[in-house]
Amino acid sequence: MAVSAAHCARRALRYRHQHRAGGLRSGRRAMGTAGLRSLRFDNLALRSLPVEPPREPGSRQVPAACFSRVRAAPVERPRLVAQSLPALRLLDLEPEGEPGWEQELAEYFSGNRQLAGSEPAAHCYCGHQFGSFAGQLGDGAALYLGEVLNSKGHRWELQIKGAGPTPYSRQSDGRKVLRSSIREFLCSEAMFHLGIPTTRGGTCVTSDTKVMRDVLYDGHPIYEKCTIVLRIAPTFLRFGSFEIFKPMDESTGRKGPSCGRNDIRVQMLDYVIGIFYPEIQSAHSQNTLQRNAAFFREITKRTARLVAEWQCVGFCHGVLNTDNMSIVGLTIDYGPFGFMDRFDPDYICNGSDNGGRYAYNRQPEICKWNLSKLAEALVPELPLEESQPIIEEEYNAEFEQHYQQKMRKKLGLLRHEKAEDEELVSELLHVLQIAGADFTNTFRLLSEIPIPGASTLFTLEEFLGKLIEQCATLEELKLASKPTMDPRQLSMLLALSHSNPQLFDLLGNKEGITKELARIEHFSELQEMTTEMLLSKQKKAWTDWLQKYRSRLEK
Repeated sequence: MAVSAAHCARRALRYRHQHRAGGLRSGRRAMGTAGLRSLRFDNLALRSLPVEPPREPGSRQVPAACFSRVRAAPVERPRLVAQSLPALRLLDLEPEGEPGWEQELAEYFSGNRQLAGSEPAAHCYCGHQFGSFAGQLGDGAALYLGEVLNSKGHRWELQIKGAGPTPYSRQSDGRKVLRSSIREFLCSEAMFHLGIPTTRGGTCVTSDTKVMRDVLYDGHPIYEKCTIVLRIAPTFLRFGSFEIFKPMDESTGRKGPSCGRNDIRVQMLDYVIGIFYPEIQSAHSQNTLQRNAAFFREITKRTARLVAEWQCVGFCHGVLNTDNMSIVGLTIDYGPFGFMDRFDPDYICNGSDNGGRYAYNRQPEICKWNLSKLAEALVPELPLEESQPIIEEEYNAEFEQHYQQKMRKKLGLLRHEKAEDEELVSELLHVLQIAGADFTNTFRLLSEIPIPGASTLFTLEEFLGKLIEQCATLEELKLASKPTMDPRQLSMLLALSHSNPQLFDLLGNKEGITKELARIEHFSELQEMTTEMLLSKQKKAWTDWLQKYRSRLEK
């Protein structure tokens, strides 16, 4: 018997409905709001690591524990601002078309209601902040909700950020506001879709509850809406998680709250390697030292690859403290991050980073330094004579290999010509810098470069004009190159460098002084330059580089 197209369509729709609803044919449970309330929690971290005994609310030092149980502080009239369907599907949630779905998300992921099986807790960790050991830090505004096992057997930790005070909040209120929450939600999802390892943003929920914030840091605070972000990741453990065991720091006089508790460090290592590096656990089950070394080698490589990914898209994290470094190699904690527009190796996205410690071009060396702090935190389970050589052997090599590979892909170079390609990339970055070109837009435009024998949108002259449009004007370059140091301060430091080098080493920054002198020289050159002179310089730089690039593409 003939079967009509309409009949086939009805059967397909019925099957899809059964599949989504968890009918007999799919074997899956119902999605939507029912799925939300029946998420399968398996809170392994709380079973595997020490949890603080019940205490009264309030900030405190938390010794001999990795977590403290906490209740979220309710907010008034929570409502959904945004949701990421791809991220929520990691939890087997399919919200489209479900009545009341948005309000359910708002209630549960603001912390106003607690999901069955959820066990809210805050994680204890320490960290080196701007190079100095800060002692106990911890989740001052974030709550671990638990770990969900999806239908594929994947484990996802749920965390809500901005849900109120915890024992680690110190003088803070544990709240986040709409503007910063939107930034975190959007960037975490953007990074994922750029193919960069990251935590995910599931939902963004705002409310009528208000907190006071000094937005411009000018002494004029305003009230802002409390907002909560649902973050999803395999784990939110970080380098700083192991620093709770750190002994007294010589510089700051601080120590980790679990100093001397090597038994807990062993527990944490066993947990991290067994759950998140199972292949390493299996390969070295009979030799703990070899297992720990293999784990450290892997996190060293993952960290090197991660920062290489950042450099290739012009991403600047802004606060690369050890407490913001993932133990599984993810981008975590989106605070004052930024993507470069005009290419500037010294780009700083954090207004409070006065010394430029976390500038774009310093990210690779800072992440390497952070690994050395993790290595110190793993002693004695992994002695420094084992871990330090791993950093030196693996980090730079892994970073360079991954960085060059990604940059070749960005330039469409399929066959590897090592020395030639590295030189081509280096020269491109130099042109981007002197021309003040937009980093992302320039790479997108290079995909349309005219190639002999191929159909193209532009002539070479038109293409050059398009590139120049992405470059900075003379006034923009002057503004970007304006000296940042007071001339009198600079003169005093220069005089001190000659009269008292030892004192200069304590007070001054040789690298900073050198950069400032170069900035002054460049600014003076721009002051003497006309718009026509700049345009001619930009055209020549691009023409010379494009000639090499086209020759390379022809290969």
